[in-house]
Amino acid sequence: MSVVAILLALGWLATAWVAWRLKNSAVRAAESHARQLEEQRRHREAEFRAQAARTEALFDRMVEGILVVGQDGRLRLANRAAAGMFQFEAGAAGRTVLEATRHHEVAAIVARLAGEPEVLNHELRIDGVTETRWLQVNALALRTPEGEGEGAILVFHDLTRLRRLEGVRQEFVANVSHELRTPLSLIKSATETLIDGGRQDPQVTARFLEIIEKHANRLTLLLDDLLLLARLDSGRIDLDLRPVPLAAAAQEAIDDAAILARGRGVTLVQSVPDGLTAHADAHRLRQALANLIDNAIKYGREGGTVEVRGRELGAQQVEVSVRDDGPGIAGEALERVFERFYRADKARARVQGGTGLGLAIVKNVVQAHGGDVRVESTPGRGTEFFIRLPAARE
Repeated sequence: MSVVAILLALGWLATAWVAWRLKNSAVRAAESHARQLEEQRRHREAEFRAQAARTEALFDRMVEGILVVGQDGRLRLANRAAAGMFQFEAGAAGRTVLEATRHHEVAAIVARLAGEPEVLNHELRIDGVTETRWLQVNALALRTPEGEGEGAILVFHDLTRLRRLEGVRQEFVANVSHELRTPLSLIKSATETLIDGGRQDPQVTARFLEIIEKHANRLTLLLDDLLLLARLDSGRIDLDLRPVPLAAAAQEAIDDAAILARGRGVTLVQSVPDGLTAHADAHRLRQALANLIDNAIKYGREGGTVEVRGRELGAQQVEVSVRDDGPGIAGEALERVFERFYRADKARARVQGGTGLGLAIVKNVVQAHGGDVRVESTPGRGTEFFIRLPAARE
């Protein structure tokens, strides 16, 4: 082989080798670039999943219910609060709004958003098996920059507690009005009788003045109770907390109720152990015990027995209770006996009198001490109210 041929072969080999190296470098560069792109893609997907998880966790912590609906009318997201409000499983994505909420009015709101940008302050009433709930709905249509529909987001705020409080307020006003109207009507009637000539007869005058005094005192008692409850509600009542012997407090309350007990032939028994001491305001504690004893005498068995008992509950609490052997309280009334003006037996309440606020005052006084009150009753076997208070510190 000539020198020229050898040089040509070597040149070809060198060119081929350079080309191979260049191609190999390009392949490696392309592979490296592909790996970088893949890694960036995975990183973006991980960031997206993390952001979605954070968003979902944030939505789940919200007390408002959130529903995100796609353009096809199916749920894309539903947080835990919304699932609780409409009683569906948390993983409801993919269902239609009607399937998830089972409420035609919610589906109608979503349909409205096809032609309206938003629906604000719409109220829903949901009638359940055991309770009725109210929800306020604010909904916004989701659209692309070109104005095409992308779905909707609905936010639900639970108004149930506000509606119940409003109902309690209305009932309270109605009850106060009723309690004021009766004595005022009697006072007015007695006054008109005296003005129309009844004052000329000393016996008539004396009788109607007694009516006026009786019902004026009734009004005073009602107003005093209402003012006390208002102070307890606002926390503006000052308690003179000190060690109070429960036996002595119970005995004083029993002594104050002796005349009322004799009128119904009721025997009062004080069974609180000596040495049992509460950390309490003596005046307010006697007031609570007096209300419980008065109730037991009025609504217990005529000629029956009312007993005040006490016991220690560990080192931190003491308990005092008032028990009667009367007809008891029906189960459906037990949950409401501490409500203001609530009367389990309205007919007997009218005969026995009172403001209807006694048990509400007991509850609020005891809670102001950091204690609690409860009731146990079996129809036909009597009722027992329990007051639990902090024990006096050594």
